[in-house]
Amino acid sequence: MQIQSQETLLPDFHEHLKVILLGTGTPRAYSGRAKSSVAILAGDKVILIDCGGAVVDQLIKAGIMPQRIADVFFTHHHSDHNSGFFDLFISSWRTHVIPERVFEGRSVPMNVYGPTTTKEIIGKMRESFDFDANLRVNYNLSADEGSKINYIENNEGVVYDRAGLKITAFEVDHRPVYPALAYKIEYNGKTVVISGDTIPVPNMIKYSQGADLLIHESYNKAWLDALIAKFPEQAQSLSNPAKYHSTTLQVAQMAKQAEVAHLVLTHHIPAPAATDEAEAEYMQGMSDIYSNKITMGRDLMAFEL
Repeated sequence: MQIQSQETLLPDFHEHLKVILLGTGTPRAYSGRAKSSVAILAGDKVILIDCGGAVVDQLIKAGIMPQRIADVFFTHHHSDHNSGFFDLFISSWRTHVIPERVFEGRSVPMNVYGPTTTKEIIGKMRESFDFDANLRVNYNLSADEGSKINYIENNEGVVYDRAGLKITAFEVDHRPVYPALAYKIEYNGKTVVISGDTIPVPNMIKYSQGADLLIHESYNKAWLDALIAKFPEQAQSLSNPAKYHSTTLQVAQMAKQAEVAHLVLTHHIPAPAATDEAEAEYMQGMSDIYSNKITMGRDLMAFEL
């Protein structure tokens, strides 16, 4: 019997905080850039911040079976941050069997955290796959509890605090999307902040103060201006990022003010080629403002703190 094996799997326990960029892309489709999602590994827990398209494929490539996911934290509800939820919900619930081992499916409800729009939006998404879920309970005999969702909505404050892993939500500004959140994750003396999508806000500096890692979205203003000049008929759509995202130089300034140890850029607009030369051009001027380490995020890049 020749059945495809899984990729090399990560350990089931992580003494230190580990962060994996599953997707560094945007709503626009780019080769090699999955939609927004970050995996956080701490102790025996794996949680997701956002759940963009291709998230299950990216988890497996990262060595994480989806059955390990029972907690998803949404920053906001643009499609590039939540469109992978259906696949994750079903894939984490289904038991997976290969000759080497069994990956037990999630037998408890999915815990879904997010802003106060979350139950309304994700609840409708869940209702849309009732047909599939009912078949899996009644025909495949999947655990009924696994078909359910617990919703935890909170725009500001501690939303998770168990086994040494603490996660704090705080508001950012991604209007017209409101509310929108960022998350501060603390474990074993280390701190990582994930911005979600936002313009510069005082909250980012407040909650990122002294963080070991700040993962922040960005857009390159010079690149966007050049595209607008070249394609004036697309001016409105191309100029929209300036209304609710942060420029590379603004992000550098926030990282400097917060005195973070390491800044990682993600959600790149426009996405640079995955080459040192292109990424250096995208980050031009940032090191003049912020002197600590800056990394251009690429899909499946991992950071151990």
